[in-house]
Amino acid sequence: MNYLSALFLIFSKRSSIIIILLYLLSVSYNTTQAQAPYDFSKLVDLSNGLNTARLKVEKDTSWHKMEVGANFNQGNFSPQWTGGGVSSVGIGVLFNALFENKKGKNSWRNDLQTQYGFAKNEGQGSRKNMDRIFFDTKYNRDLSSKCAFFANMNFQSQFAGGFDYSLNSDSVMTKRKVSRFAAPAYFTQSIGMEYKPTDYFFLDFAPGAFRQTIVWDKNLYINTPDQNNYGVAIGKRIHYELALMQIVANFNKDITKQMNLKFRYQLYSSLIDPSKIDSRLDASMTAKLNKYMNVNFSAIAVYNEDQSANIQLAQGLNIGFLYSF
Repeated sequence: MNYLSALFLIFSKRSSIIIILLYLLSVSYNTTQAQAPYDFSKLVDLSNGLNTARLKVEKDTSWHKMEVGANFNQGNFSPQWTGGGVSSVGIGVLFNALFENKKGKNSWRNDLQTQYGFAKNEGQGSRKNMDRIFFDTKYNRDLSSKCAFFANMNFQSQFAGGFDYSLNSDSVMTKRKVSRFAAPAYFTQSIGMEYKPTDYFFLDFAPGAFRQTIVWDKNLYINTPDQNNYGVAIGKRIHYELALMQIVANFNKDITKQMNLKFRYQLYSSLIDPSKIDSRLDASMTAKLNKYMNVNFSAIAVYNEDQSANIQLAQGLNIGFLYSF
């Protein structure tokens, strides 16, 4: 009887193990069969031609977009051309990069925008027609779904020297260097609150912002408007300025499937003289013609008494190559 009981017990244990193994295999098989094919549209947003380089990862916490572009224009007139005109050639290049990363309540955003271009007219030397360096890095800590605390650093300057071309009293064309790399340059650090109601717009309010205006070339002041040296004291290289407040509004949205609108407005009010308000608006609209060709219109408006007593305007219209990745 004891022998039979022992056999029964052993058989029962082995049967239980076999049943458990079969159950696990069955669950694994059913899970595999029921799993839907992977939806690659969750990885890459293909709905917009301007945004195909947006790479999503888990919970869409990180993405990047980079752009490389170039444009070329040329015009030529023969000596017999009765309508008049000047032969010219021009070229411009750009490189933009945007990186965003978000983990939990913390996020980090880096934005680099660079442009450089020049034109050459017959009988004249090369003259630049666009030149910009813009870099912005920002850390955010979410306080709610639409509000966050931020700490930010921003740098703006240019690549090459800029010249003022004018005629002297003897009607002779002269050029005076009025700017170069880091002359001027603006380096700003700020902390404050961000309001972001949508993915494509945010508004930053920084009661504490600290800006350094840099003119590294001490000899440049001779040619600056009214010899004001962009607000930097003559013989010095840096002017330090604490803000009563700084406001930045940033908009970047694909308004149609093939068209993108982008603008950034910055207001800076000095603590020493609150009525002295500096304003800058950078705006651009890009329309994609096909996979590699686009039309871009850009405009800049600046009011800064340390640069000029007048509102400064610049605009450009370009057709050329653009590749996003």
